[in-house]
Amino acid sequence: MPELPEVQTVVDTLKPKVLGKRLTGVVLHRADILQPLGFDLTRQLTARTINGIHRRGKKIVFELNGGEWFYIHLGMTGRLTVETESTPTLPHTHLVLKFAKYEVRFRDPRRFGGVFWLGRDNTADANMGPEPLQIRPAQLAKRLAKTTRAIKNALLDQSVIAGLGNIYVDESLFRAGLHPLLPANQLSADDVSRLNRAIKTTLRRALRHRGSTLRDYLDANGEAGAFQKLHAVYDREGQRCRRCKQSIQRIVLGGRSTHFCPECQPAR
Repeated sequence: MPELPEVQTVVDTLKPKVLGKRLTGVVLHRADILQPLGFDLTRQLTARTINGIHRRGKKIVFELNGGEWFYIHLGMTGRLTVETESTPTLPHTHLVLKFAKYEVRFRDPRRFGGVFWLGRDNTADANMGPEPLQIRPAQLAKRLAKTTRAIKNALLDQSVIAGLGNIYVDESLFRAGLHPLLPANQLSADDVSRLNRAIKTTLRRALRHRGSTLRDYLDANGEAGAFQKLHAVYDREGQRCRRCKQSIQRIVLGGRSTHFCPECQPAR
């Protein structure tokens, strides 16, 4: 699933193509990816201008002239790419936003993503925690202290902190030296401070490398990310830790693959 670095990279590569541009048409190939169901998205978007685009958590939020909003969530396999009109439309392309010289196409084979109309009530923040690049250690500590869940599961909860997913939680916990099974409410002040720094450092490095491409992710220009080459633990089960040379282990936690180094992230 695209996480904060991937979604931000899509926003950054999409922005020069759509900001200030007028939509000349909209084609919705699958009505069931749209919320609310039955909404006339084509009528609402055609001839409107994109006044703004930004990321909130894992959502790509569009601001229209007239003060209305909608967002696209990429889900597990979603791509939002800029194509020429003559480029063949790939299977599982569910939405096409047409501009004067090109199209923005939303393709999502597994259909875990979608398009969400917000109207004038910009509720893209609804039930979402703070952004990880802005959160302070004391703020993070307060949120983690409220749950007995494993720290891995707590950090995946978008109401605790927004934008993190499996890759960057595993990478951040490794950098902070924290075992993924540690109860979130048992972290010390020093643990939380290290974790806060680790999250920010990990995300900033990933952003510089334009995210991680393991299977499906591409930016709006159709280009892959490169941060997967620098992963310390994620998707490296059985390989040697880059720091201590121990073998990276994998467990399943909350139905999610979780990767860690038993030496660098000891259980307590």
